[in-house]
Formats: sequence, structure tokens, C-alpha cells
Amino acid sequence: MEAIKYYSTNLKAPAVSFKKALLKGQAPDKGLYMPDCFPVLEKSTMDAFSKMRYPEVAFVVLHAFLKHEVPADILRLLVNDAYDYSVPLEHVCDRKYVMRLDQGPTASFKDFAARMMGRLMNHFLMKEKRDLLILTATSGDTGSAIANAFYGLDNIRVLILFPEKEVTVRQRKQMTTLGKNVEVIAVDGKFDDCQAMVKRAFADPDLATLNLSSANSINIGRLLPQAVYYFFAWSQLRKNTDEQAIFLVPSGNFGDMMGGMIAREMGLPVRQMGIAVNENDEFPVFLNTGEYQKIEPSKNCISSAMNVGHPSNLSRLVALYGGVMDEKGRIEKIPDMIAMRKDMVAFSITDAETRQCIADAWHAHRLLLEPHGAVGWAGLQKYLAMNEGMDKDQLFVVLETAHPAKFPEQIQEILKFDPDLPPSLQGLEDKEEKYGFLKHQYEDFKKHLTGMR
Repeated sequence: MEAIKYYSTNLKAPAVSFKKALLKGQAPDKGLYMPDCFPVLEKSTMDAFSKMRYPEVAFVVLHAFLKHEVPADILRLLVNDAYDYSVPLEHVCDRKYVMRLDQGPTASFKDFAARMMGRLMNHFLMKEKRDLLILTATSGDTGSAIANAFYGLDNIRVLILFPEKEVTVRQRKQMTTLGKNVEVIAVDGKFDDCQAMVKRAFADPDLATLNLSSANSINIGRLLPQAVYYFFAWSQLRKNTDEQAIFLVPSGNFGDMMGGMIAREMGLPVRQMGIAVNENDEFPVFLNTGEYQKIEPSKNCISSAMNVGHPSNLSRLVALYGGVMDEKGRIEKIPDMIAMRKDMVAFSITDAETRQCIADAWHAHRLLLEPHGAVGWAGLQKYLAMNEGMDKDQLFVVLETAHPAKFPEQIQEILKFDPDLPPSLQGLEDKEEKYGFLKHQYEDFKKHLTGMR
């Protein structure tokens, strides 16, 4: 198999290597990079996953994409360094499980992507002896994961934008207490405003000399590592190599969901993907009607990291099903909606339903969820209600994307106790913060970037 190339979803830029796609972040035509083909893993390969540790599974999955660009011995070192923490699969009832992706250094699923991406970037930059300025917009956990993953690297500077009023104190402090090569700016606006400024900066010719790149899920380097934990969960829980799983994924910018779709394209036996969003329901409406309309401004829900009125990665999903969607959400070619509806189902969960789910999960199963994981678990309940009589032996995996201790106010209000702090969150309250402030005006942001030359 020849080296995989990465094309732009806008189809107006040349295909590039993984290295170029990783270091560039966004394609010159404002599209997102997608692999031009997907390596399919043999059943015997996937069967062996059940006896492997997480880093070993990560090596096999990523090597399938990167074998022409990253030497195998180097890749083994990178995955072993990135994944030095556990991935609990919590049994709830019947064959329903919660995969807790909250055990990394920032207690978020974003650690899986950010740590691997940072190590891959550093590998290529050291070979080329050059620097990068990483621009990232965050609605919550991305910023802290990126800040942690890139903190202290001499050849990478990081600038993070976050919506001033839509992240928790603990999420903010995980970003703003680091310093060194990590700069953080609060924006008077929504996540979509932050994301729009970052995307515009990438396409601004006046900033070309800054060597800009992205660490958001618009970067293909974020998505490939996210395919790994779907393989891992299935391999630890499946009864045989052909058993199909149903995954329920709480979704905002759709990077996590696209990781699952990549795994499916690689041969992972997935019966269906359940996409659970909060009250920003643009995708469920699109899936049901075929009509897409952004939500502007996005609705502010308690699952704050999912307050996204136009998921960037939706253009990748559309491309996967043969369609074309530009960066503004305009559909230039409709995807195969019949196939999409067969492969996935989508649910919108209200804040009231999210709160009720947190209470019900705890009282019924002693399952402790934060608002994002609760959206996923509530999605499972809706799935089961739609499919009455489904075999209790069906394997379900719900993704919990952040540690409940990152959302203490909600847990205290609903369950009347404060969740125990994981090591990564201990001592944050005593650390000094440092961050700037900008209005959501692109020219102000551009002026700030220009001053960073």
C-alpha cells in the first residue's frame, strides 16, 4: 500500500503528506484534511488486541496510517510516552459499559489526541529544526489538554482562545496557571467566535510568516489517535471477533465522533454510532431532514464543551459519505443520507434531561457522570426507548469524556456531594492565573498575533 495522502474537504487544495497536514492544521482553501483511503485491519490483527495494553493497540492503529512517514521504533516510543495512564471500562448493567476517558493528565478525553499529536509534531519539527505557533480555540477541555501536551516544548508556542463565560473555573485554571510557552486569552463571545477567528487567521496571508498551526480537532493529527480507544474498548469487551458494538458519543465539534467513524472505516465492527448532542441540535435536524442550518449564536448549555452551533468536523463526515460541505456550513453536494441514517442515529438532550440523567444514573447504578457523559448516557436511554425489545446481550459503550470533578457545581447541586479530585486537579485553587482578554473582533486578534512575531 502506498503512502496515504490527505485531501481538503473543500477540494480546492493539493493533497499532502500526513506531516504537512499535521503541521499545517487547516488546508489553504479553508477545508479540513481527510485521508484519501483508510487502511483496513485484518480480523486476526483485531483479535490480538484483546491481549494488548493500550499503547500497543495505539501503535498498530496509528502505524497503519503512518508507516511511510514515522519509523516504527520511533512511533513505539511516542505511544508509550503518550499513554501512561489507564482507560477504565466501567460495567453498569447487562452489557452496557462506560468508557472513562478521564484518567489522563487533564482528566479529559482530549488528552488522548493532544498528547499523541504533540509528540508527532515535535518529532517532525526536531527533524526540520523549525518552530510553530499553535492556535487553538476551546469550549472547555481542549485548551487544558493542548496546554498540558505542549507545555515546555522549546520549538512550539501555544495561544489558546476560550469563551470568557462558558468554561468552568477548574477548566480555566488548567490552562491559565502554566505560563512559559502557553498563552491564554479570554474572548467576549462564544466558542464559535473563537473558532472563527482561529480559522480566519490560518487563511490570512498577512500572517503567513508566523508558521501557524492548529491543535483543534480541525487538525487531522487530533483525529487519528481518537480512533484508537474505540478499538480498545471493543477488544476488551467483545465476545468474538465479529461482534458488533453500538457506541454512544457525546458530541460538540464532532472530533470524537469522527474518531469512531475512522475506526469503523478501518474495519471495527460497529453496528451503529449514536451521536448525542445538547440543545445545539443542528446535526440531529440535518440527519432527520437533510436540511442543514447552523445555530447562531450557539445555545449555552451545562455541557459547555458541546456548545457548538456548527461542528467543524461535520464537513469531514459529509465527505465520508460522498458530499461536500464548505467551512461555512454550505452543502455543495448532498451526502448519501440513506447510508448515514443506516450507520448512525442522533439525539438532542436538554439541560433538564441532562440533570435528570446525572441523578438517575447515580441513584440506580452508582454511576457518577458529569454533564457531557450524562448527555451520552441519556442518548443511550433514548436509543433503547426507540428499539424496544433489543437483545440484552447487545454490547453498548458510552463515552465519558471528562472527570466529574471538573464540574463540581453541577454535581453538588444535583447529587449533594463534591466528587473526589483526581491528582491532575489537586492544588489548582492555589495556583496563580495569568490570561489576557479580547473582544471577538478579528482585527484585534490579528494585531495581537502580529505582535508575537
